[in-house]
Amino acid sequence: MQERQQPGRRTVLGAAALGAGAAVWGGAGTASAASSRGRGHGAHDELPVPLIVGHRGASGYRPEHTLGSYQLALDMGADVIEQDVVPTKDGHLVCRHENDITATTDVSAHPEFADRKTTKTVDGAKLTGWFTEDFTLAELKTLRAKERIPGTRQHNTLYDGVWDVPTFEEVLKWADREGRKRGRRVWLHIETKHPTYFRKLGLGLEERLARLLRAYGRHKKHSPNFLQSFEPSSLQRLDKLVDCPKVLLLGTLKDRPWDFEVAGDPRTTADLVKPAGLKWISKFAQGIGPDLTVVIPRTKDDKLGEPTSVVRDAHAAGLVLHPYTGRNENTFLPADYRRGTDPAAYGNALGYFKKCLATGIDGLFSDNCDTALLAAAEFRGR
Repeated sequence: MQERQQPGRRTVLGAAALGAGAAVWGGAGTASAASSRGRGHGAHDELPVPLIVGHRGASGYRPEHTLGSYQLALDMGADVIEQDVVPTKDGHLVCRHENDITATTDVSAHPEFADRKTTKTVDGAKLTGWFTEDFTLAELKTLRAKERIPGTRQHNTLYDGVWDVPTFEEVLKWADREGRKRGRRVWLHIETKHPTYFRKLGLGLEERLARLLRAYGRHKKHSPNFLQSFEPSSLQRLDKLVDCPKVLLLGTLKDRPWDFEVAGDPRTTADLVKPAGLKWISKFAQGIGPDLTVVIPRTKDDKLGEPTSVVRDAHAAGLVLHPYTGRNENTFLPADYRRGTDPAAYGNALGYFKKCLATGIDGLFSDNCDTALLAAAEFRGR
């Protein structure tokens, strides 16, 4: 039977957090807990439960990781806006989902950068293209952003070339400006991308990110942002630098964090979502962000299966869950939630999002935050 979000879930979460020495953030009236370590925890009771994270902004409607995408997500009502950060050659942090900018910028149309095209191995994957670490910030600023998946989101190509690649500092200034305009804080969900890879290049992400957070007063336990990474060691490093809450991202059950690969640690996501793994995560993070299939697996025919125990187990460890990624198009939905045969057409995304939220997750990343917010309204206040 599918687990349902129960009316007393917030109180239960608060009690679990107390037992685990961690705090849970949620909507008004959420039980809070003081950290036994006194770092990185706090009751963030201005946020609703479940919250909706604008995944790379409103990337279902605008080219991802642009100020236009972030602005639209905020205007739609997203509770938190996500950024992924990667470095430039001269050490600036910019917002791109990957350091490979071939698909998300017009770099291939710039003959002056033709010789920058190269082949690299990033986290075990061989890639050919153009990479942020081979460009200075000034050079990157001559490029324009474009839609990453035009075959699926042809309507987004209308905005190709409108925006450039934003620096993370520009996003911080934007968030401060919008916060003053709206009379409330603008929340961010900030991911370090490929941190082990960049550290080996002498472009460590964590120290650069911490310096910017401190410069803008976003380094405290009550600051309006979450820090996230697929690499536990990145969060452990950040935990020594800043006090804001942290979320460990997790892939599918067979996936292994890249820093585990490098260190020879055999644990996979399947190990980390067991009670012992979740207890270990709670020592340096306050939440997990698993792939949605970890919460509700797909069957062999790609239909939606039954929920796992991960929500209950994570809550018992004092961790919240912000899974990823809810999208409207058929190509991203379980087979039984698709409509018609066009992979780019919208399916029954609203129904799927409701099924995910009914498991008791505390938030959801979505490219289509308007759809996700409509689904979340049914579960808020329980």
